Amino acid sequence: MTFNDNRRFIEALEKTGDLARIRGEVDWDLEAGAIVRRVNEQKGPALLFEKLSDYPSGFRILGGPLATYRRLSIALGLSPETHPREIQSEYERRTENPISPVLVGKAPCQENVLTGKDVDLCRFPAPMIHGGDGGRYIATWHAVIMKDPDTAWVNWGMYRLMVFNRHHTGIDLHYGSHGGKIFFPNYFAPKKPMPMAVAIGMDPLCSLMAASYVKRGQSEVNYAGGLRGKPVELVKCLTSDLLVPAHTEIVLEGKLLPFMAVEGPFGEFPGYRHGMAPHPVFRVEAITHRHEPILPMSSVGMPIEDSGICMTIPGAVAIKRRLEENGVPVVDVFVPPETASHMAIVSIKGSGSKLADVVARHTISRGLGELKVMLVNDDVDIFDLDQVYHAFVTKCHPVRGIRVVEHGQGVPLTPFLSNAERAAGKGARVVFDCTWPADWTEEADIPPRASFNDIYPPEIKEKVLRRWRSYGLK
Repeated sequence: MTFNDNRRFIEALEKTGDLARIRGEVDWDLEAGAIVRRVNEQKGPALLFEKLSDYPSGFRILGGPLATYRRLSIALGLSPETHPREIQSEYERRTENPISPVLVGKAPCQENVLTGKDVDLCRFPAPMIHGGDGGRYIATWHAVIMKDPDTAWVNWGMYRLMVFNRHHTGIDLHYGSHGGKIFFPNYFAPKKPMPMAVAIGMDPLCSLMAASYVKRGQSEVNYAGGLRGKPVELVKCLTSDLLVPAHTEIVLEGKLLPFMAVEGPFGEFPGYRHGMAPHPVFRVEAITHRHEPILPMSSVGMPIEDSGICMTIPGAVAIKRRLEENGVPVVDVFVPPETASHMAIVSIKGSGSKLADVVARHTISRGLGELKVMLVNDDVDIFDLDQVYHAFVTKCHPVRGIRVVEHGQGVPLTPFLSNAERAAGKGARVVFDCTWPADWTEEADIPPRASFNDIYPPEIKEKVLRRWRSYGLK
C-alpha cells in the first residue's frame, strides 16, 4: 500500500516503530533541528513534534520523513526490512511505467486560504535548523513547481527556501539546475516575474521525486504516479494555472522575482555549511493549507538523512540507464548514502581500459555532486562495501587504473570546488577501474577469491552451514 498524503504515512510509520511523537514543548529555534540531526546520525525514527514554542496546538513539524531505507520501504508499500538492492530494483521497475496525474476540483490543501494582508510565512513554525544558518527555512522537504513557457514542461525541484519576512523568501536556485534553466533565460534575463508554487508536505513518494534527478523535459509527477501505482491527484492553484498535489499540507503561491538577495548560509547535504550568496527572491501572494498543518523538516547535513536516501536510489538508476544507453554492459549501480551522493559503484560484465573510458565519459554528475566512480566486475556485490573496498585496493592500478575527467558540470554545494569552478558551474569526476585487466583470461589468470562462498567445495559449505548452530555459533 502506498499513501495519498503524509498523514497516512505517519500512521504507518508509527505502527512499525519508525516514528516517535515528541509531546513536550520544543523550540523551533535550533532545538527541533538539533534533535532531528542527532537522531539522523543514530539512524533513529522520524519525529513528530506536537507542541512548538510560540505556536498554538495543531501546528506540527515532521522531522526526517525519509531518512532511512526502512522508511523508504514503507513509503513504497514494501516490508521495512527490504534490502536496499530490492528497493532500488522496485524503484527501477515502477519508474519504467509512469502514470499521468488526474485533476480534481476540491482538495484538502485548500481547506484554509490566506491572501492579501493575511499572508504571513511566520504563521507556520519554520525552524532555525542549524547553528549558523542565515535564517528560518520553511521549505527543506517540498517541491518547487514551475513551468517552461516555451514547452509547457512542468518541473518539480527541491530548492531550499529561507524566510526573509512575511511575504518573501530566498531560494537557492542555480543556473545549472532544471529550475534555473527555466527561470534565468526566460524570466530573469528579460526582468519578468515567474509564476511559482511550493508544495510543502506532499505524500512521501511525491517528495522523493522532487528530490530526484530525471531528464529535462520529463515529468516528476508521472514518475511519482508510477511509484505509487496510481495517479497523483492535482489541484489548480488559486493565483496561477500551476497544479499542486491535492493532499499537500501547505502550498505557497506567488512569483519568483527577477532580482537577487543574499540567502544562506545553510548546512547542506555534502555535510558542511554552505555559504551566503545572492539568489532569486520569491514573493508569496497566497497561502493555502490543511487544518492543523504538518510542516516537514529535513535536518540536512552529515549522512545519512532524507536527501542521502532519496538522491541515491534515483541517482543510481539514472546512471545505470545512461550507461545502458551508451552500450556499457552494466549489471547494477549503487550510490551509498554514506557518501552524500558523491560516489557511485558500477558493476559490469567484462573489464579493461576501454570500458573504463566509456564509463568516465558517460557517468553523470548532474544532480549527484562530483562523482567518484568505482568500476568493478560483476562478481563483486556492490551493496557489500567490504567487497567493494577489497576490489579497490587489490585491483585498481595506482596509475593506469584511474581516469580523471575535468570541466564537467558542477554542483556549487560540493566543498572541494574552487571559487572559480563554483562561479563557472564546473566540476570534475574520477573513475577508479577496479576490474581485471582486459588481456586476462578466467582460466589462466584470474585467481579465485579466498572467501567462504568462492574457495570451498559445495559439499563443505553445505555441511558447515547445516552444523553452524551445533558449533555454538549464531
